[in-house]
Amino acid sequence: MDLICYLHASWAPYVRPAPATRGWMDRSPESFAYRCLPLNIANAHGWEILNPFGITAVWNGGPNPSDVTVTPDTGAAADRVPVALFGQGVLTFHVEGIFRTPPGWNLWVGGSPNRAKDAIAPLGGIIETDWSPFSFTMNWRFTRPDTPIRFEAMEPFCFIFPIERGAIERFAPRFEHLDEDPATRERFLAWSKARDGFHETLRADAPEKTSGHWQKHYYRGTDLSGAALIDDHMTKLRLPAFDKSRAPEVPDTPPGTQPEDDPPPRFDRAAELRTGDDAEIARLRLALAKREWLLDLLERQRALTPATLGIERRADLSAEEFLERYYSTNRPVILTGKMQGWPALDAWNPAYLKAKLGDREIELQGGRTNDPQFEMRKDDHRTRATFGEFIDRIGAKAGNDAYITAYNSVHNDAALAPLYEDLGTLDEFLLRPATGPFGMFWIGPAGTFTSLHHDLTNNFIAQITGRKHIKLLPPSETGKLYNVKHVFSEVPDLDDPNLNVDRYEDLTRVRIYDLTLKPGEILFIPVGWWHQVRSLDFSVTITYTSFIWDNDGYRDYPVG
Repeated sequence: MDLICYLHASWAPYVRPAPATRGWMDRSPESFAYRCLPLNIANAHGWEILNPFGITAVWNGGPNPSDVTVTPDTGAAADRVPVALFGQGVLTFHVEGIFRTPPGWNLWVGGSPNRAKDAIAPLGGIIETDWSPFSFTMNWRFTRPDTPIRFEAMEPFCFIFPIERGAIERFAPRFEHLDEDPATRERFLAWSKARDGFHETLRADAPEKTSGHWQKHYYRGTDLSGAALIDDHMTKLRLPAFDKSRAPEVPDTPPGTQPEDDPPPRFDRAAELRTGDDAEIARLRLALAKREWLLDLLERQRALTPATLGIERRADLSAEEFLERYYSTNRPVILTGKMQGWPALDAWNPAYLKAKLGDREIELQGGRTNDPQFEMRKDDHRTRATFGEFIDRIGAKAGNDAYITAYNSVHNDAALAPLYEDLGTLDEFLLRPATGPFGMFWIGPAGTFTSLHHDLTNNFIAQITGRKHIKLLPPSETGKLYNVKHVFSEVPDLDDPNLNVDRYEDLTRVRIYDLTLKPGEILFIPVGWWHQVRSLDFSVTITYTSFIWDNDGYRDYPVG
């Protein structure tokens, strides 16, 4: 039977067979959720239509179409942006296609099964697509006002599959006692007794192998004796992709893309059923699971003794002990007293800095407030001003809109050079480069923020003026931090009050060290440690990376 999608000249939808995987199922312990075969089959029981670009939408709770605001990502085609046509908090996606099913067959249209979104829910519909010459829309209804929701590029917004018209009305539903079907009754009682015994065994002596944690009778399509009760039991669906031979202009789903809640599964869930390419995928999943296990175990062992737990503050720390106890073991530490006597500690306030640097032109990061991805789009936020204009702009206001960061260091080296006479040296730890900036400046008001990320080098963070609140997470947590691009997390701020903990449930299990860095203190952040930083006051910070020991991990970092 054919399922045809007729295309108007301007239509080019992204359509794919729905995958059986779901992000929340991947993240269940030992991928436990995949043991439920009905979930797997439902997940893959149709085709998904994907969003061509990212959008953010919010509903203010009102009944009118104007009460929904939709903001597409840069570059989105205006005629493909979802709209609010009907009011009542409904967001409408255009489906590019007129679908045709065989006579007597409808199309079920709704959201992808078992792929929930916070604050918005899909509306389902059944359409007579064997005759209709009309296109249709996919609608989602907000369930909570004043909560921005995201549909990412290549995230499914619509799920379709054919159903036979009238078939459901031919069913005659009724209740009967189980005794009316003796064979089913005997099979049920045998299974129930065995299941109770299985659970009791698990409580008393849990098996070491994951495969021993569950009974597989339904998954295998057998009763308790192992007898198959039907000939066409299904453990997976493999739906074909739409044939493009008559419409070659229709785009392929870009290789390597994943919808926002559909990352590659982390654990092997049925290796014995896999062959060929699937076996290789299972092997890679198992390797990742073992890596995560080892990292987590090592971090738990490190926490067994107070000597290695937490972030120490150390005075009079020698270079030899620093290397042996912290640098070579990838452990953070706060050094105190190393900047004692530096004039900058007493002198650097906004008035002093403005007077010292005068009209020198500097580069800064500007216009960050309205861009949630300001870190990943740093080049878009480069702007120039005199240092005096920068100080006037930030004034006494807290905020994240204007910030001189390490990313601006190459341009600012000459402009900020007069400040070096107020600084001391850290020669027992650092080399002084022959060219280029020695340290990298961070200058801004209270409220400046650096998103959750890790660096590719070991870093000293020397706090000169003001205080900074830092959340620090060890490399063992990398698998739980939703690394989305390069060194950044999909979650920029762990303190976000609107953080969707259902979507980012792994964050509930991460280890976090909270600390406040004060003037005169130097934080050593080892390579690979995740961190986010928020200024509590007008702040001047200098970061250093030119250690006298090897610090070139960035050279072979797998970019992506």
